[in-house]
Amino acid sequence: MVSFSRRSLLCATLAMPVIARGFKASSAQATPSLAPKPLVFAHRGCSAQRPEHTLGSYAKAIADGADFVEPDLVPTKDGVLVCRHESNIVETSDVASRPEFANRRRTMVIDGREENGWFTTDFTLAELKTLRARERLPQLRPHNTRYNGRFDIPTFEEMIDFVAAESAARGRIIGIIPEVKNSTHFHALGLDPETRFLEVIAAHDYTRQAPLEVQSFETGNLHKLNKAVKEINPQARVMFLMGERNQIPPDLLAKGDKTTFGQLMTPEGLKHVRTYADVIGPSLTDLIPRDGHGAWQKPTTLIDDAHAAGLLVHAYTCRPENICLPLQLRNNDGDTARNIPGSVAEMRRYLDMGLDGFFTDDPAIGRQAVDGI
Repeated sequence: MVSFSRRSLLCATLAMPVIARGFKASSAQATPSLAPKPLVFAHRGCSAQRPEHTLGSYAKAIADGADFVEPDLVPTKDGVLVCRHESNIVETSDVASRPEFANRRRTMVIDGREENGWFTTDFTLAELKTLRARERLPQLRPHNTRYNGRFDIPTFEEMIDFVAAESAARGRIIGIIPEVKNSTHFHALGLDPETRFLEVIAAHDYTRQAPLEVQSFETGNLHKLNKAVKEINPQARVMFLMGERNQIPPDLLAKGDKTTFGQLMTPEGLKHVRTYADVIGPSLTDLIPRDGHGAWQKPTTLIDDAHAAGLLVHAYTCRPENICLPLQLRNNDGDTARNIPGSVAEMRRYLDMGLDGFFTDDPAIGRQAVDGI
C-alpha cells in the first residue's frame, strides 16, 4: 500500500538543514485507541531491509513481529494477481536489462498519470516469472541492493501459502492486508481484479479464517468487496485508503464526480465512508501536517472524527530513515541514516493521538513503539 499520489516517494526529496530540536514525543495524556492494541502492518513486507514485495521481505517482516503483512495486487495479462506496488515494474525488476522484452516498453496513463516502462498487464505470468526483483529505492536503501536478483515476483496465492506456512511454523496468526490496485484502470483493460481476488481468498483455507483487511483508494470496488469479502471471511475488514486532500478518488473522477479525499475526511464525509468501509487509511501528514521543511505542524482532528463515525484509523507510512522523519525528530547522521529512536518517537506520537494501527517499512521498530520496548 502506498499513497495514491506517491507521497511515499517524497521523503527522499525533503532534505533540509536540521534545526534545533525541542519536540516532546508524547502528549501529556494519550487518547485511547478503539483497538485493543494498535496493529503493526508490514508495508510491502520489511521493505526497509529487503526489496519490497518479495518472499524475503515478507519473511523478514514476520520474523520481526508484524501483525499483518501487505501485498499490493496487480494483474498479469492472463489475469493472475501478483504482488507489486505498481503495474509498472521498471523500478522493481530487472526487466530493463532483458533484451527479449525491450519492445514491450511503452507509455500508459494510469489514474490520470502518464508512466513509461514495462507493465504487468503486457506479460503472462509465465513471462513475468522469468524476471527477478530489485530494490526500488537504491539511493535511499543501498544495503537492499545486495538482494537484487535473489527473488522472483510472487503471485498472491504464493504469498498466502507462504504466510500460512510461517504462521504454522511460528505458532501465531499473521494477518494479510492486501491492496487491490488501480481498479478503474484495470477494468478499462478488460481485467477484473476484484472477482479474481474473491476467487483466490475463497480458495484458501488461511484467508477464509485468518485476519484479513482489504484496501483500495477507490470507492466503487469497496462497495462490491465489503459484503463479498465478509461472506468468505466473517472477521474481514475493508479499508478506504485516502490520497491527497485535493485529489479525487480515481473511480469518482472517471465518472465526473468531483468529491475529493479531503471532503471525505470531514465528519460528514466520514459518516458516508462508514457505509462501505470499516477503516480509513490516511497518510501520516493527514494526522500531523508538515511544512515545507518537513517540520510537524498542528495535529488535525481526523482520528477523533473517524472514531466518532465508527471507523478505525490505520495510517501510512512510517519509515526509519532520517529524511522520512518529521524535522523535529531527525538527527545529524545524514539523510539516509536509520534513526531508530526518532522513528519510535514518531510512531508513539501518533499512537498517543489514538491511532489504531500503522504501516511501517520496518516492523521491528513498530514493535518497539507498540510494545514499549
